[in-house]
Amino acid sequence: MSMKKKKDTPQSSSEQEIPRYVKVLSNKYFRFCSAVFLYLLWSFWVGNWWLLLGVPILYDAYISKKVNWTFWKKRKGPNSRVIEWLDALIFAVIAVTLINIFIFQNYKIPTGSMERSLQIGDHLYVSKLKYGPKIPNTPIAFPFAQNTMPLTQSTKSYVEWIKWPYKRLKGFTHVKNDDNVVFNFPEGDTVLSQYPSENYYALLRRHAESLENRDRTSTGTVQPFTYYTGIARKQILSEYAFVVRPVDKCDNYIKRCIAIPGDTVKIVHSQVFVNGKPQAPHEFIQHRYTVQTDGSAINNKTLERLDIYKSDVRTSGNMFSIPLIDANVEVIKKMNNVISVEKQLKPAEMYDSEIFPHDPRYSWNVDNMGPLWIPKKGVTVKIDTSNINLYARIITAYEHHTLHVKNGEIYINGVKTDSYTFQMDYYWMMGDNRHDSSDSRFWGFVPEDHIVGAPRIVWLSLNKEKTFPFNIRLNRMFRLAGK
Repeated sequence: MSMKKKKDTPQSSSEQEIPRYVKVLSNKYFRFCSAVFLYLLWSFWVGNWWLLLGVPILYDAYISKKVNWTFWKKRKGPNSRVIEWLDALIFAVIAVTLINIFIFQNYKIPTGSMERSLQIGDHLYVSKLKYGPKIPNTPIAFPFAQNTMPLTQSTKSYVEWIKWPYKRLKGFTHVKNDDNVVFNFPEGDTVLSQYPSENYYALLRRHAESLENRDRTSTGTVQPFTYYTGIARKQILSEYAFVVRPVDKCDNYIKRCIAIPGDTVKIVHSQVFVNGKPQAPHEFIQHRYTVQTDGSAINNKTLERLDIYKSDVRTSGNMFSIPLIDANVEVIKKMNNVISVEKQLKPAEMYDSEIFPHDPRYSWNVDNMGPLWIPKKGVTVKIDTSNINLYARIITAYEHHTLHVKNGEIYINGVKTDSYTFQMDYYWMMGDNRHDSSDSRFWGFVPEDHIVGAPRIVWLSLNKEKTFPFNIRLNRMFRLAGK
């Protein structure tokens, strides 16, 4: 009898053997152990042991499944398309929020204070890992909003009934001299609701000075400046609504770190010295120059070729005030219709009340100031009525002590003293656009708890004076920030 050989029939996909590694990866115990391992690493990095209470939640999510943590969708059976989209949106919001807090954040350059290292319209990838991410002071907030709700000017995007103290996680390095740094604006803790872009403290000083000048003119005598400051504060706060912001909700600024804790900074005729040595030269640092012509205008095409915004040029007859880097100064000088090019400098010993520490005993201005020592954590300094204005805001606003000066004597937390020990490190920040930058020369030191991160890459750059698609600056995209 002959036997017919059976033909092999192909197995269905359900019958095919599942690869071993797929079985391992899909095993609930393997997934649970992997999730717990990563969660523990994150908990140790954050340094908050209360986070270990989250391990039982992971066990239930992966193993026991007693609680439906994604309550908006069904565990079994199909969900509607709306629910699937909602689930994806919730996951995306949570993931991007955690990325923004701990890894990186997008930042757009709004002003020209860093021209031309960083230009208006540059979109930056800002690393939180370089200096270490901060734990949010206000953890409950509307996603992706800095301090106000979208489409509003004064509605808070955060709640303050839960507040966490300052804590910075371990980063790759510390802030160094000449680093570009993103930080929370130190004088952004008090904002007038009607004018959120106005610097409240600068407005307060100007108002107090006007009251002082009124007395000087009418009576010939003046009171201590704190007297006028008190009156000005009451008048401003009676006329305007205001909001006090926590550190992490102050506006973000970006500047170059000129001096780090323990350094001494001095500016002489716009030249910056750190610890007695000139600041390292940088090709993109620019100052304002007065350009005199024979009466004809400077060609707009020339300005565009030199990357100078038309809106930055101020004109008075045949005199033009233009921000220029050193290389562009030489180009302008060679133009046929140019008679002279001179840097705009304020003379030494000329007091400017806008300049820190806003004290006539320090006859400083934007081009000449110092020497000034940058406070360092743990260092004790002698204080008296001659230098207390240098450190008053550190003592009160940043390190949260009370400060009173009475009969020439200083009281901190009600105790008479002649010294102070700093609790944080501080930094001195300046814009590369030296004559068009609101920086430490105007509002003083930047505390360590205000440091946000380091700009790394320009991923998009748009020229504000051109229309799409000609406003896209391809030559700036995907380049190192500030290089």
